[in-house]
Amino acid sequence: MADSATTPTGGWPDQAQVDWYLERIGKLEARHAGEQMLAEVLPPTPIRALDLGCGDARLMALVLACRPTVERAVTVDTSEPMLARARERFADDPRVKVVRADLAEPITELGTFDVIVSGFAIHHLTDERKRQLFREIAAQLSPGGVFANLEVVASASPARHAEFLAAIGRTADDPEDRLASVHDQLAWIRDAGLTDVDCLWRWRGFALLVATKE
Repeated sequence: MADSATTPTGGWPDQAQVDWYLERIGKLEARHAGEQMLAEVLPPTPIRALDLGCGDARLMALVLACRPTVERAVTVDTSEPMLARARERFADDPRVKVVRADLAEPITELGTFDVIVSGFAIHHLTDERKRQLFREIAAQLSPGGVFANLEVVASASPARHAEFLAAIGRTADDPEDRLASVHDQLAWIRDAGLTDVDCLWRWRGFALLVATKE
């Protein structure tokens, strides 16, 4: 998410926008609270982990810190400046593979995983692609696996959305944002075949959507 009125507007291939975003998002207390909840719902002993739309791979670092049982980790993004940050973060960790891939395309070739996480990325996709991606995630989770999506979601009204933007110090949405409601996304995740689907944490326009595979 970038504020088109006051920040670089080159999109995620733009180094200046990526630097601005990472410096700013890391300071949001709400994000830290959402990440803490995500850590609490990770499966106890995952072996394989996937981070979709990884950015600088902050979430994967959290997963590895909380679950040292992980032996294979894959982080995926389409932004080269973001991927450079991810490669730098895991330069000395042979468990982690950093992959350039677009979430608008199928992720089926990445393999199967015990935990799949995503942070503030899936909301850039169209609603139809979100639904397709949830089906792919369901197919690629191993039995007992967990999907945890820390996401930007649609507010109940324009007024609520404006309050959310103000609370995070912004005046406009990213032009790439395609926000969907918590209600709709939970339904799409259930339709994909996952269970125990719930919103376990929310702060204004941020939410943690979680599901498991039987």
